[in-house]
Amino acid sequence: MRKNLISAFSNLIIAALGFLCLLAPFIFPQARNASTSNTTFPIFISLIIGLCVLILLYSAQASILDNKIIAVLGVLIAINSGLRFLENAIPGPAGFSPTFFLIILTGYFFGGHIGFLMGSMTLFVSALITGGVGPWLPGQMITAGWVGQSAALLSYPIQKIGWRNKSGEIILLAVLGVVWGMLYGVIMNLWFWPFIGAAPGQSWSQSASLLSNIQRYLVYYLTTSVIWDITRSIGNVLMMVFMAKPVLVIFKRFQQRFSYQIERQLDS
Repeated sequence: MRKNLISAFSNLIIAALGFLCLLAPFIFPQARNASTSNTTFPIFISLIIGLCVLILLYSAQASILDNKIIAVLGVLIAINSGLRFLENAIPGPAGFSPTFFLIILTGYFFGGHIGFLMGSMTLFVSALITGGVGPWLPGQMITAGWVGQSAALLSYPIQKIGWRNKSGEIILLAVLGVVWGMLYGVIMNLWFWPFIGAAPGQSWSQSASLLSNIQRYLVYYLTTSVIWDITRSIGNVLMMVFMAKPVLVIFKRFQQRFSYQIERQLDS
């Protein structure tokens, strides 16, 4: 129990460090000069976030001891990476992405560690396939990892309320899909927004106060990104409503078969 608490606390600290890196232009405006052509700071931030991702990946995979779970996770990552490739090859509605659906369900059913691996590795593998490797990748990986990690938090309240295998379960998963559909865009915009030349009143300013820069960011987000994120959220809801139940049934069948094999090994 104590070991689990220490692991959870260390993971929280590392995740918070990654998030603070994304917020650095708000908190430490003097950390970079006013020139938007300066690339040193965003690369430095990406390196720190990348280190956080590596530590969290190591911590997550160290807790997974069974080869069958690892194999299933590998299959799910491959499927989700393929979906992201199709998303790029055959563009759908702006902002819609099928990848968050499996990330949320995996984290919800198998737990936070596997959920984090599912999210971060999906973005990593799909970036290799689609050629999307760049300094933004560590931020995408850690944010997608948080999507899967946070989904595990729904398991306890759903079990406690008695909504397992009921419509309430799907509703809460759909709500989480809406939250992350919006929040993913909000977080990822933070990676590049301080370093681009936006319209007057929307760009980051080194001399502006924290509140002023937050207001500028909100105007920029509402002007450029909110429609994309709403579309992503709608897509997440539709996929949860129509696809979550059969996918959870498949996960449960795997779990039952896996548990049965363990019992047989113990009996022998």
